[in-house]
Amino acid sequence: MNTGDGQRQVFDRNGWLIFEHDRQVGDWVGYACPAARAAVRDPAHAQWLDCDGTWFVGVDVLPNDAQGRVAGSPPLAGNALAFIKRCYGDVPPLHAAQVSVTYPGYPRPRRGESAGAARYRLARDAAHVDGLRAQGRDRRRYLFEPHGFILGLPLTAAAPTAAPLVVWEGSHHIMREAFRGAFDGHAPEACAQVDVTDTYVAARKRVFETCRRVPLPAQPGEAVLLHRMALHGVAPWQSGAEADPDGRMIAYFRPEMPGGIGQWMGAQP
Repeated sequence: MNTGDGQRQVFDRNGWLIFEHDRQVGDWVGYACPAARAAVRDPAHAQWLDCDGTWFVGVDVLPNDAQGRVAGSPPLAGNALAFIKRCYGDVPPLHAAQVSVTYPGYPRPRRGESAGAARYRLARDAAHVDGLRAQGRDRRRYLFEPHGFILGLPLTAAAPTAAPLVVWEGSHHIMREAFRGAFDGHAPEACAQVDVTDTYVAARKRVFETCRRVPLPAQPGEAVLLHRMALHGVAPWQSGAEADPDGRMIAYFRPEMPGGIGQWMGAQP
């Protein structure tokens, strides 16, 4: 792993980094994993188990505070957080982390999912850019959540072929160019009302044609950082892949940028 300016250059170019095992992150996982397990098993969250029981949808259910403390842990710290601070300055207050879990057999069709969407999930890893939401019967997409970054912290051990996170390397450059075109001429406060569907679909097609798909398996104590505009998804669980009994479980932090869409579109990583 490069350090300093070299690490920043790799992130700017590729749109992703994996940080090697870090004692501080590993210690945090020791607190976070039992809390995540309890959240996943909580009957109040049963509706988030989907795809015929092969996916616990990534929702904000980890009971951490704004500094990442959970179940009596220290604040979240380590090399990944230090890098984020160098890039972004002060890290925004952390939301309750998403807990995303996949199990053997993923992906099965999701409830209410069309046949086309199910095929896309299987063939294209349900690839998407975070923060976009499909609205209405026509499923038109709008930018609702201008995240600063995506930080993934594996909570369980899993084989590299047990439904790893995947990213299309360099896709953030294509997406940034496309979104700039879509939002050009609109005031930042009005950008959330801009329909970006056609722009997004065209840019996504270009990404599939030109960018390398990179699986990013990682283990507890490691950390994965994605650029906010990187196209990413979850690969199918391959036959014979093994993981902890809790499945392949990852906590994701995606704090929103305080400057909203204007800052999201800015030159900052």
